[in-house]
Amino acid sequence: MARQSNLMVSKIGIIGAGVSGIAVAKQLSNYNPVVFEASDSIGGVWKSCSYSSTKLQSPRGDYEFTDFPWPNRDDPSFPSYIEILDYLKSYAEHFDVMKYVMFNSKVVEVRFVGGREPADSGEPGEYGSLLPGLPVWEVAVQSKQSDIIQWYAFEFLVVCTGKYGDIPKIPEFPLKKGPEEFKGKVMHSLDYCKLDKEAATQLHKGKKVAVVGFKKSAIDLALECAEANQGPEGQPCTMVVRTLHWTVPHYWVWGLPFFLFFSTRSSQFIHERPNQSLLRTMLCLLLSPMRHVVSKFIESYLLHKLPLQKYGLKPDHPFIEDYASCQMAIMPENFFSEADKGKIMFKKASKWWFNKEGLEFEDNTKVEADVVIFATGFDGKRKLKDILPDPFCSLLEDSRTGVMPLYRGTVHPLIPNMAFLGFIESVANLHTSELRSIWLARLIDNKFKLPTIDKMLEQVSKEIEIAKRTTRFYKRHCISTFSINHSDEICEEMGWSSWRKNNMLSEAFSPYGSRDYELK
Repeated sequence: MARQSNLMVSKIGIIGAGVSGIAVAKQLSNYNPVVFEASDSIGGVWKSCSYSSTKLQSPRGDYEFTDFPWPNRDDPSFPSYIEILDYLKSYAEHFDVMKYVMFNSKVVEVRFVGGREPADSGEPGEYGSLLPGLPVWEVAVQSKQSDIIQWYAFEFLVVCTGKYGDIPKIPEFPLKKGPEEFKGKVMHSLDYCKLDKEAATQLHKGKKVAVVGFKKSAIDLALECAEANQGPEGQPCTMVVRTLHWTVPHYWVWGLPFFLFFSTRSSQFIHERPNQSLLRTMLCLLLSPMRHVVSKFIESYLLHKLPLQKYGLKPDHPFIEDYASCQMAIMPENFFSEADKGKIMFKKASKWWFNKEGLEFEDNTKVEADVVIFATGFDGKRKLKDILPDPFCSLLEDSRTGVMPLYRGTVHPLIPNMAFLGFIESVANLHTSELRSIWLARLIDNKFKLPTIDKMLEQVSKEIEIAKRTTRFYKRHCISTFSINHSDEICEEMGWSSWRKNNMLSEAFSPYGSRDYELK
């Protein structure tokens, strides 16, 4: 590859034009940011990691920007990925964000040129100036149309590559027991997403398909396989399940709206949060049995509504652990009807490997297969490690927990002049990214200052410790059980009122969403 000698200099660079990328580009538009997008369109995972059946996991009113409501926001149906892409495109066009995006521009390397070591910010213990007046990061970008590398320099860099897509996570296998031993076809869901509907149907039709995984993408994939194999000639799809997770059929529990249990200020009062007062800590301790009661109440409904015990799909852990780690998935309406017809089968196994005809399991059973599809997730941190230089790569994960230590889910206290958006999860990730984009824009505008590096690290550590006490799946860095409190602290730091409702009754019992954070 050839290097272009001239260096393009700008104040702010943004890597990625998914939900987080276009949100922060809009908030930082007065700086004329440069947005690098490796593909030919905005949308991120909605563009690159969606099947024909992929839908949003929440009502559209829970997945919208504060200042750009859905045109049909009261439609109760969950929007398809096509509708979401149209919505994101309309948002970007409405706020003239597209002019900042360089499509087909892949970032292949990032170089630190700031002249100081991590955590050395000039003043002892302080993070330092976000716009110092000189470039801090150089970014190497390769266009799809050329092998020439163009370098750009920025005072501040926002990384919005996210945790999903691009790099598939593939299980490891013993020697001579991997995919190379299998005579059929092996692929990852990332490759499956590239197929159009007709090609996906042909891949499944009349084939014995094994889907590895039991999260949302695996469930959707197995259902597509079942629907392609109707009739007597159709073959069943086998789901290979290592870890079971709770699924919900809809957002009602015994006739009560789901938001009452988790998404109101009063409901979050029973959950532990960082920086709570002594009185709040004591009350939370006294009310802790309520967490168990709520979890059992929801579990009772799910076991009544879904045939989880019939198919051996009842998780061993409480429902609250899946909610606290953002792993709750909506079960498609006709999923278990296909299982009842024998079109979807389940095999629970912690260890398995390939043979010529299919898969073998630790209990000496076998499953024949023509196609094996890994719905095993993605390696989001690997994407960052592939472009970030040392010593910053070694700072991306907390050594004890594997969690990416981000203050307010945005700034790494030990990495200067860089922000990360889309790496912390909640029930509504669009809202999470947008609020943190607003926070970041006000920070860059010097509307407030960051705490000391030690204080930021302490805050992140508190959040991680709470997650560890709440769920065994804490490495996902999910804030769902204290998301309102997390937003409160962000608002207070920006100088906003943290209570966003019109009256005390609404403040306590109505759900919090993105529109509550609209600038008045």
